[in-house]
Amino acid sequence: MSDTEEVLTQVEDGVLIVTINRPEAKNAMTKAAAEGIAAAMDRLDAEDELRVGILTGAGGTFCSGMDLKGFLRGESPTVEGRGFGGVVQAPPKKPLIAAVEGYALAGGLELMIACDLVVAHKDAKFGIPEAKRGLVAAAGGVMMLPDQIPERVAMELALTGDFIGAERAYQIGLINESVDGPALDGAKALAARIAANGPLAVKVSKQIIKESRGWAMEDRYKKQAELIAPVFVSEDAREGAAAFAEKRAPNWKGK
Repeated sequence: MSDTEEVLTQVEDGVLIVTINRPEAKNAMTKAAAEGIAAAMDRLDAEDELRVGILTGAGGTFCSGMDLKGFLRGESPTVEGRGFGGVVQAPPKKPLIAAVEGYALAGGLELMIACDLVVAHKDAKFGIPEAKRGLVAAAGGVMMLPDQIPERVAMELALTGDFIGAERAYQIGLINESVDGPALDGAKALAARIAANGPLAVKVSKQIIKESRGWAMEDRYKKQAELIAPVFVSEDAREGAAAFAEKRAPNWKGK
């Protein structure tokens, strides 16, 4: 892709790497960038050979939030049906990893928490500072953070608008891993561990983790059974068992 495009994509070993490419603006989100991310998410789910997605930012910053110049022009960095950044309201069905360098702030943090897993550089900073500007973290920040970290910590971040570093983010479970080297390298290593597994099992496992918190307790095992039944009778399930017995790597077909 051309370096003038606001979102770049590349495929490596079944992993779709999606890069917000506005380093001069600290990857602040525009309408065009949101549309580019949405298109990449559609591609991730549509192409069978793609197993995992990685979302990252160019130039040492993940995303600094909404592009304020665009906001003042009346532009909304959202996509119908997908929300802010083309992903926060409708993440892909396949796993999505955030690779965070620099800052994940405001809408940038909301992009990050829309991902399933997060690998961040040890010097990265995180926050929803909207209250400092008289605004609210409306693209999922105040709603989704309490699902991912303790409510009192989510309240602290939302009401103070202060940033936290990678060490505390790891301690509270906001990120999976803090790395010394490039976050993208760490995310690729994590993606490879996921991509080695059965794609049907991975997809349904993600779906159950995401959806089951909204299920009534008495319905949970019934609903889970409906989702996992096709996995247990799939070709991949038989292949996984055969590969284990034959002490070889499985050859997944995704069916």
